[in-house]
Amino acid sequence: MSSSTATRPIRTISTKTASTNAASTNAAAHNRRAITALPDLRVGKRGWLALAVLMLPVLLISVDNTVLSFALPVISESLHPSATAQLWIIDTYPLVLAGLLVAMGNFGDRIGRRKLLLIGAIGFGAVSVVAAFAPTAELLIAARALLAFFGAMLMPSTLSLLRSIFADRRQRRLAIAIWAAGFAAGAALGPIVGGVLLEHFWWGSVFLIAVPVLIPLVILAPLLIPESKDPNPGALDLLSIVLSMVMLVPAVFAITQIGADGFSWSSIGLLALGLAAGFAFVRRQLTRENPMLDMRLFRVGAFSGAVLVNLMSVVALVGFLFYVSQHLQLVLGLRPMDAALALVPGLIVMVVAGLAVVPLVRFVRPSFVVAGGLLLSAIAYAIVMFTGQNATAVTLGAAFAILGLGIGAAETISNDLIISVVPEHKAGAASAVSETAYELGAVLGTAVLGSILTAFYRASVVLPIGLTDQQATSAGETLGGAVGVSNEIPWSLGTTLLQSARDAFDSGVFTTSLIAVLLMVSASILALVTLRKARG
Repeated sequence: MSSSTATRPIRTISTKTASTNAASTNAAAHNRRAITALPDLRVGKRGWLALAVLMLPVLLISVDNTVLSFALPVISESLHPSATAQLWIIDTYPLVLAGLLVAMGNFGDRIGRRKLLLIGAIGFGAVSVVAAFAPTAELLIAARALLAFFGAMLMPSTLSLLRSIFADRRQRRLAIAIWAAGFAAGAALGPIVGGVLLEHFWWGSVFLIAVPVLIPLVILAPLLIPESKDPNPGALDLLSIVLSMVMLVPAVFAITQIGADGFSWSSIGLLALGLAAGFAFVRRQLTRENPMLDMRLFRVGAFSGAVLVNLMSVVALVGFLFYVSQHLQLVLGLRPMDAALALVPGLIVMVVAGLAVVPLVRFVRPSFVVAGGLLLSAIAYAIVMFTGQNATAVTLGAAFAILGLGIGAAETISNDLIISVVPEHKAGAASAVSETAYELGAVLGTAVLGSILTAFYRASVVLPIGLTDQQATSAGETLGGAVGVSNEIPWSLGTTLLQSARDAFDSGVFTTSLIAVLLMVSASILALVTLRKARG
């Protein structure tokens, strides 16, 4: 009896244990089946081929943004633009692009991003041929404006299509790293491509590179890239589109005007108009159920901070290229090809840095990576600041490599954060914000840093006696103009003019570089604050 009683609890416990173990086994098997049943979000070879096709417009647009940096001296000698026209040849493209990107990003969400990409590609290629044969500076400026119109269709489409193709976060981060590296590399590649082409062809050849790049895009995009759009775009908001353009175009125009001629009542009025339109645009977006651009995204520190990082990185890159391209060719007297080769190490470093930060942010906070990259940009400008007129091709090449290291890292992380924090159906609008920041940075880099150099040049250049009024005007406004005039006058006068012009151009390097250093340090601090909660 006692024996029987003693063994019963043991049997009971064993039965319960077996039941529990069986239940645990069944639950584990169920979990394994559930995990196995989850769809694999990773893409295969087709997805990466689609990325390769999307890189074609990315490289083209970014190259086109800076390719004129090296062509500008030749254009100055050929078309004889005024100092203001010379700045507009550079600034018209990013000015119009900045004004249209938000609107075009919204159109892409509505009509289809692939469709908008193809329309932009065909238009961009056709206008590039027109720009290549522009006979005057004014017609070249007009062609640049049309290029920007079609370019605005290309850029938001590429980044938002990446979001729809790469659903897996790790794959998407790598894809965006390649995208950002290509974008930054394209901006650095622009002067190199320009140098190679100008060595063998006329300045218009820098525009014709669009044609062989865009033909494969038009053929392959329908085969490899799936269409994507906002499934619930809402009613077409024409007023918001108009307000976005009125917000950006007058403001950027005013910045360019201030950079070229200083403050005036017209520039102040344009700034006021842009601010008023911006206030109305933001207010309208906040009150609509389905806004064109969800302004609440800017309340997210990672989004707003990443947008500002994009802007400041491009200010540093474009401002540096504006100076270094002219110093290498017109001050040091290098041929375009030799000047371009001095920038090759920086290009390589920029691409490598953009890809290397992808695994790095798994262990280091994105805020530290971005802030460190911006500080490297500050160091690059400090090198230029302290070398000044004694800067050699080796010195400038090393400074550009440091700049490329910083920008490659900062741009990759900032673009990943921008596209990752928004809903997928709003990817086009978010991409447009990112690209708008890029284009505003391109305008500011030229308008602010480039205009300071131009102002110092005008104030410091000493013109020799004996020049005609037209020669004096051309030589007194730009370094490229002075080089052109020096070839038209007697050798002794030409040598005197060239020496004065080169010294005058470099006289503003210290001030320009100091401003850039302060901007980059401030941007680094801003990144630490706004991106502190971002995770890799």
